[in-house]
Amino acid sequence: MCMQCVTGAAIAATASATGLRAWLGTRRKRPLSPRLLKLITAMIVTAGVIAAGLQV
Repeated sequence: MCMQCVTGAAIAATASATGLRAWLGTRRKRPLSPRLLKLITAMIVTAGVIAAGLQV
């Protein structure tokens, strides 16, 4: 995978992870801990980059 493709995939994964993280943070009655939100973000970004790599 070329570096330009990796960069595009990483930016798209980070943007969707940020939006999903914000959505998850507001949908619960009890707020998520900062540590759990970081873990969720890392998992979403990793899954997005892997999925983008498999598409090429």
